[in-house]
Amino acid sequence: MQDISVRLAERNPKVVFVLGGPGSGKGTQCEKIVQHFGYTHLSAGDLLRAEKNSGSENGIMIQNMMNEGKIVPSEVTVKLLQKAMLESGNDKFLIDGFPRNEENRAAFEAVTKIEPEFVLYFNCSEKEMERRILNRNQGREDDNIETIRKRFKVFLESSLPVIEYYKGKGKVREIDAAKPVEEVFEKVKDIFTPEVQNVEGGCRCCAIL
Repeated sequence: MQDISVRLAERNPKVVFVLGGPGSGKGTQCEKIVQHFGYTHLSAGDLLRAEKNSGSENGIMIQNMMNEGKIVPSEVTVKLLQKAMLESGNDKFLIDGFPRNEENRAAFEAVTKIEPEFVLYFNCSEKEMERRILNRNQGREDDNIETIRKRFKVFLESSLPVIEYYKGKGKVREIDAAKPVEEVFEKVKDIFTPEVQNVEGGCRCCAIL
């Protein structure tokens, strides 16, 4: 059997990294992109949690590391993403909340031999993100001011260098995420629509039903 990296690279998948602080609305926008443009939405956090709960040898290792407060190695997360991409049968992916830091980014490109088409960055002020998280009323224990601010600080320290790296390559598509959901999605559509329609000089209108 071919190495999973080779098998995946042969399919020449289109990968979009989706980044934004907690409460920036990227999850909502990912749902809309999936519906309108046929991408598969992958969350690194969800994949890690699912593997942890599976009872597999890998899952037990992830559970033990989390229990000890250790960070799961980037390669483990990347391999879970690879497996999900290969099993999806699709060739267009939104990878949500990843890479979280430069180590994640370097590991993804080194292991998969894939560079993202671009990074979709939902830029939103800390004040607005705080307001949204506190108002969403999901009963999450981590939805308090102190924890929210810590998460925002981690995002700034870890993820902004990734965004700056891809800005240097001309691969960041930044959106003002403070606007209402539908206004934000209009901007998202402006980014994705040319890529859907301008394929081999034809129009793939059916792809955005």
